[in-house]
Amino acid sequence: MADVRGQQLPITAVTVLGSEEIFLEVATTPQQQALGLMYRDPLPDDRGMLFPLGRPRPVSFWMKNVPVPLDMVFIYDGVIAAIAAEVPPCATDPCPTYGPEGQLIDQVIELRAGRAAELGLREGDEVVITPL
Repeated sequence: MADVRGQQLPITAVTVLGSEEIFLEVATTPQQQALGLMYRDPLPDDRGMLFPLGRPRPVSFWMKNVPVPLDMVFIYDGVIAAIAAEVPPCATDPCPTYGPEGQLIDQVIELRAGRAAELGLREGDEVVITPL
């Protein structure tokens, strides 16, 4: 079996969620976004992956080949539109998808599972992302 490793992107943005700084790997290309956090170990508490989507649109994410549960924070126009918490690794084929059905989203942040609750994140909270 091939040794499969997840992508490790550079930290190129930061946000403050709750009262804590979260350093973000930014998946900018379609290929980076498709790979996301596949084959990765759990993220440290101060890390996340940002998916800037460009044009706002309804989105759904899946957990194919992601070995650890995640929290997904769906953002539109700098405000949390929805949170999918404690999303489990995919155990079925096809994998279930997660996201706020029909809502426009322009960014998604993935965090270690449970982190959104630990940070006290709620729909309607403002999110400011600063490039580094």
